[in-house]
Parts: sequence; C-alpha cells; structure tokens
Amino acid sequence: MNIILAANSKVPLFQQIKEQIKQQIFTGKLQEGDALPSMRALAKDLQVSVITTKRAYEELEREGYVISTVGRGTFIAGQQPHVLREWQMRELENEIEKIVSSSKQIGLSKEELMELLDMYYEEV
Repeated sequence: MNIILAANSKVPLFQQIKEQIKQQIFTGKLQEGDALPSMRALAKDLQVSVITTKRAYEELEREGYVISTVGRGTFIAGQQPHVLREWQMRELENEIEKIVSSSKQIGLSKEELMELLDMYYEEV
C-alpha cells in the first residue's frame, strides 16, 4: 500500500492516511478482503504515531470502508457497486461545494466557473 504524507499540509496526518486509503478503494487498488497493514506496522512505515493510524482506521471503519477483527486485523469491507458509487458521488459533491465556495470568494460568476469546468473536463 502506497501512502505519501505531506508533513507541511494543513490536513491532519490521520486524514491524509484515511483519504489515500479511500482513494485506493475507489480506484480498485484495494479490494474487498484485502488486508491493511497493522496499525503499528503502518505507523512505523509512515513514521507517525500509532494513535494517528488508529484514528484513520477507526474513521474508515465507522464510515464502512474497512472491517476490523480483534486478533485478525483490518480488511477492506465488501463494497457493492451502487454503494461504492454513492460514496464516490458524496466525495465529489464535497469537492464541488469547496470549489463553488472558493469561486464565490474570488468573485467568479457561475458562467465563468462552468467555462473552467468545461475546459478541464475536455482536457481529462
């Protein structure tokens, strides 16, 4: 599992870990039943405290992305395609909300924002 942390980011380390694991689930790099490293092993690999990895894993479990079993470890939960798509849509909506808010802060009109969106959509 490949996780890269940005120590100088305003995003807390546990959040960075959580979001990168979710992204790997969304892209199919992590699939149902895949084992995650132990909290201690991941903390050691990332050079963070076990409390940081524990919080990331707990939030992932609370949100339904992973299942933890005492003595066995933490595994990627089964994701039904429609549920996974719903999670992805929720994440996208959160990002769109941030973009719209930022656009309004700098005085961008809806038309200008849509023009930017069209431009980026065509590039990708």
